[in-house]
Amino acid sequence: MAPNESAGTPTAIGIDIGGTGIKGAPVDVARGELTAERVRVLTPSPATPEAVSKTVTEVVSNFDTVGPIGITMPAVVRAGVVETAANIDPAWIGVDATALFGGALSREVMVMNDADAAGLAEMKFGAGLGRTGSVVVVTLGTGIGSAVFADGILLPNTELGHLPLNGQDAEEWAADSVRDRDDLSWKHWAQRLEEYFSLLESLLWPELIIVGGGVSKKAEKFLPRINIRTPIVAAQLQNEAGIIGAALHAAQS
Repeated sequence: MAPNESAGTPTAIGIDIGGTGIKGAPVDVARGELTAERVRVLTPSPATPEAVSKTVTEVVSNFDTVGPIGITMPAVVRAGVVETAANIDPAWIGVDATALFGGALSREVMVMNDADAAGLAEMKFGAGLGRTGSVVVVTLGTGIGSAVFADGILLPNTELGHLPLNGQDAEEWAADSVRDRDDLSWKHWAQRLEEYFSLLESLLWPELIIVGGGVSKKAEKFLPRINIRTPIVAAQLQNEAGIIGAALHAAQS
């Protein structure tokens, strides 16, 4: 890990690629805090590898931070290679994202699943801090992402947003984007989420569920309406979790 010499603080840049926006910031990875204002740019359409790589380079150009770069993808990522493309262009499948972004940025780059990154941040700095046993972090946004932890150890690429629910992928029934698309009330959306979380707990029996994504800042509107056996809480890092987790992963790799 390379330090930010001017601040004497261990830093890395985190980039969070989402279905609608690409966000980034330098991160103090010892404290889990952004060290500069977050930059957000709209995700290009179509979100091809070349277009996204160009946009990521644009975001990174706003920072003079020295150190590695962590990048999240809304996809299964194994050894830097993108294996799925639920909320990005299918041209990503089979792309070595680590090589692509590393070449474009001329920097050390680590790439991982976006929900896994958010989960890493929440477990180290947020609602999962100090928790043992099984914990599931669920991110609600364009789709539904998941990160599963056993005694703090991540099981990567779980993709539990694609569990079958009411004859379709769960994220097609209960993602935050569906709430907007179908103009659902908070009460109606909470009923859908309850179905999803009930399915999740019946499969994994977690000891805690942490709900993240941008909508987690409005958790009081829907979480109290969800009645399941498992304790369920809002993420503390909210929409910054992916950035922080990506930077943390890059700094520790």
